[in-house]
Amino acid sequence: MRAHARLRVELERDRYGGATTRVRRLRSEGPISLRPTNELLPGWAQDWGASAQEAATVRSMAAAAGPLGGDDWTLEIEVAEGATLLLGAVAATIILPGVHGGESRSDVTISVAQGGTLIWLPGAQIAARGCRHVAFNRIDLAEGARLYAHEEILLGRHREDPGSFRQRLRVAREGVPLYDQEIAVGPESPGWASTAVTGRRRALGTILVVDTDAERLDVLRVADPSTNPDTAVMRLDDTAAIVTSLAQDLTQLRQNMGSVDRWPRGGGLSAASEGARELRTEMVL
Repeated sequence: MRAHARLRVELERDRYGGATTRVRRLRSEGPISLRPTNELLPGWAQDWGASAQEAATVRSMAAAAGPLGGDDWTLEIEVAEGATLLLGAVAATIILPGVHGGESRSDVTISVAQGGTLIWLPGAQIAARGCRHVAFNRIDLAEGARLYAHEEILLGRHREDPGSFRQRLRVAREGVPLYDQEIAVGPESPGWASTAVTGRRRALGTILVVDTDAERLDVLRVADPSTNPDTAVMRLDDTAAIVTSLAQDLTQLRQNMGSVDRWPRGGGLSAASEGARELRTEMVL
């Protein structure tokens, strides 16, 4: 099945000087269903000047099983100048094999204009046994754009080996590559379980933060590296940092990510994915 969904948000100013991000284009197709929500932002988002009143919040939900072998899904996201968007998944995505053993593919293309802010929470990707999947996520940031991207991958369901799964995340700022990383696991990727890749861990997590204030990133560090050796914080440059972690399951992975020291206004760095789901969410149907 082919599916192509689109979303565009823009900043709208009123005559009293206020501003609100509005959804200007929302097109769901097939299994990719996009729904506006009414939810709170993570506490640390206040340091970016973002509030629930000024931001647009949208969640993706599966209208059908998949991706299945042979599926080709595309999602295009545009965050206009000065706009703020929280885009997340309602639940984890289980990637399944198709009847004929074909390869499935998902492409996400996101652009964030000058002064825009994106909080991206695609949810856990679960690579079920027998799947063959390729995912490519591209994020293009303009000058002054800010990004929080939290990705999670689970290698197989309970007590099963994963299928073949390859995912690439590429982030560019003003046309210059900032981060470009690919992970490949499963039968078609020899050595994927070695200590050089996953070390036989089943859950992988990444948080990428791009800020306009380098000092806000200085507080990002693993609280106690001696008890959490599988989590690391690395600076990409003065205004970008990445947190990576490995664990045996998603519960431990989220605990690892939550051990990263908090930003000034509180709320662990991983609270964007956990907290947003715990807070009030009103689906607009």
